[in-house]
Amino acid sequence: MDSRKIGFWFSVVIVLTFAVATLLWTHYLGVPTNVAYVSEEEGGVSVIDLSTLKVIRRVQPSDIAPRGLAVTYDGRYIITSNKNTSDVAVFSTPRLSLVRRIHIGDNPEFIKIDLAGDRLFATFEPGSQHGTPAVKTGVSADDQNEPPAQIASFHVGDWALGSVSSAGQETEGIEFSRDGKLMLVANESQDTIGIFAEVTGTHLRDVDLKSYGIRPRGVRVSPQGNGYAVTMETSGTLLTMDQNFNVIKAVPTAAKPYGLAFDRAGKRIFVSAALAGKLQVFSADSLQLLAEMPTGKRCWHFTFTPDDSKILIACGRSNNVVVIDANSYKPVGTIEGFKLPWGIVTYPRSYGSLGLP
Repeated sequence: MDSRKIGFWFSVVIVLTFAVATLLWTHYLGVPTNVAYVSEEEGGVSVIDLSTLKVIRRVQPSDIAPRGLAVTYDGRYIITSNKNTSDVAVFSTPRLSLVRRIHIGDNPEFIKIDLAGDRLFATFEPGSQHGTPAVKTGVSADDQNEPPAQIASFHVGDWALGSVSSAGQETEGIEFSRDGKLMLVANESQDTIGIFAEVTGTHLRDVDLKSYGIRPRGVRVSPQGNGYAVTMETSGTLLTMDQNFNVIKAVPTAAKPYGLAFDRAGKRIFVSAALAGKLQVFSADSLQLLAEMPTGKRCWHFTFTPDDSKILIACGRSNNVVVIDANSYKPVGTIEGFKLPWGIVTYPRSYGSLGLP
């Protein structure tokens, strides 16, 4: 064999080796893209390929019952809060390998990464019972005697514990001001929004919402940073506040609203009314109801796809994910086979009740 043939075949081997190595790295070590992650309360974490709308991976580690869900800005990790084991779990996304479990306290539920992408915040309730609390219409004597909920923070990457703040009773949703200086939390039993300094965790004030409704659960900042939207579950209320936390307007929703999100343009507010089995769409300016569409049973959280074309809704009691066109509001399909799905986020990160902004 002459030198030219040897050189040709050597080049072929090099190209094939590189191609195989790239394929293996992408499959086993690369950060997945155009995917959605779903937390399932009966122990699983699933991955949906958004191009095919099919589940492509699922893991179910022992002793994990995930609810709250977040994905890091680089897509390398997802984090879940686990109701039965009083901890958060960190998974490496390429293979959904369990990296670390961090004990925080009883009944952890909501988790969120700050706007800088370097700190994770998690709410937990030292005085509560495990599982979903019973519906209440006010602050009971038991609520008042319980220790306040806590908000723990961790540094993304090494997961070192940072500040821990005391909040109200049954603290759920977490949000940040667009300048990253303030953290907002929804205190269900007290019908307030707690305002904290994001860096230090210092409690600054509470915004009393009792005259507008009962049990705030979701809170989201507008993409423009000029206001906030809040859902109040028991009263069935959606309200908006300006950037100084003055209530602008409140309107009724369908029964038991929880997850909510602005669209990327900040023109629409989407609300998942869990008991009514509806996803409702409101004008962000006037809070006029623009549209509503059927979903499933106990659909709490939802996400846009990264291209904003579809909405995926995790429906816990239907054990499925419902897919809706984000512009026509027509059904696209249903993804079956989940076990009590709770949260859903995407990578690349997109707008949603647990996602951007």
